[in-house]
Amino acid sequence: MKVGILIGSIRKQRVSDRLAKWVLNEVKNIDGSAGTIIDLVDFNLPLFDEEVSPQFNPKRNINPEARRLLDIVANQDALVVVTPEYNRSYSSALKNALDYLDFQIEKKPVLLVAHGSTGGAQAVAHLRGVFPGLLAITVPRAIMIPRRIGEIFNEDGFLNDPTKDEPYGLQTNLKTALSDLKWYSDALFGSRK
Repeated sequence: MKVGILIGSIRKQRVSDRLAKWVLNEVKNIDGSAGTIIDLVDFNLPLFDEEVSPQFNPKRNINPEARRLLDIVANQDALVVVTPEYNRSYSSALKNALDYLDFQIEKKPVLLVAHGSTGGAQAVAHLRGVFPGLLAITVPRAIMIPRRIGEIFNEDGFLNDPTKDEPYGLQTNLKTALSDLKWYSDALFGSRK
């Protein structure tokens, strides 16, 4: 399973990248799986302004930066979206990137990993309404972390103190969620052919 791990924040002082690395570290433990971090900081995406919705425009003239993003996303079997919660939703950078997609994640599973004061629960709820429009399937399980990410994870995506994880079960929850993602990816693989 090829897993794209999309970082939904471009702020300079963000911590979402630590969560993305955490996910990547665990993806490496799944037999036959490889992860790719897709960092929106690496793309100079202008605000989406195409004349026609991408799914209904067979003659798209796609911005080269957007094309590069779409090609990377299309090459994945599954997607993990790591997002902070901004103003009770997900970030505008993530919204803009998702607006460029047409069929790159059709019939592919998406795992949502969020953080914020309520664990990113409202960002997750909003994204669950967006992905069906992109023809993707969000797995039922999501990871939501209401604690300060910088205090929990180091810059390489490892728990600062794994012994303090037990009451929260972050590592166990991630393993279970990624197992679900793999199950959905395998189940949906044949439908994409």
